[in-house]
Amino acid sequence: MGRTNAGGESTEVILRHWREVVPDDRLAHLVKDATRALVRALQARLAAHGVSFGHWSFLRILWERDGLTQRELSEQAGVMEPTTFAALKAMEKLGYVTRDQMPDNRRKVFVHLTPFGRSLRDRLVPLAEEVNRLAIAGVSDADVAATRRTLLAVIENLAADEAAAALVQRRIPSTREMARRVSIAAKG
Repeated sequence: MGRTNAGGESTEVILRHWREVVPDDRLAHLVKDATRALVRALQARLAAHGVSFGHWSFLRILWERDGLTQRELSEQAGVMEPTTFAALKAMEKLGYVTRDQMPDNRRKVFVHLTPFGRSLRDRLVPLAEEVNRLAIAGVSDADVAATRRTLLAVIENLAADEAAAALVQRRIPSTREMARRVSIAAKG
């Protein structure tokens, strides 16, 4: 019997899809499925320690550079500020972080790890390392290095495209703006 993912699909069905049905499909779809598998594997391990994947993302950043502003943390995590605000509020209640405003600038909120939040690193990082080891089991060092080079090139190429898009003012519309556009299109 095949393993089943959170969406109800067996691993064998997903692999058959990629190997037989659409072996030459777009790389973006393959990366998305690989990312989902990596995230699910880490989520299961984090959950056993009572930590959500969303909190993990912020903890990882703060372990490298504590004392960022909420805005800087949002930018580094690649999420919108309201999402960061909600996550940090929950993380503060859990005792992972403190949020501090400067008396001379109340708009800037600095985020600091608590000793407990800092201590989670020793328990959680090995979980991520385990997932990485599992993910590349049986893959040669040369193939891992080639995959890293390729993915870094993809990231660099798409960052250049995004920078060029900004010059011609092509941007991603907000969720609210997209909903308005869809509503107008549905009426018209």
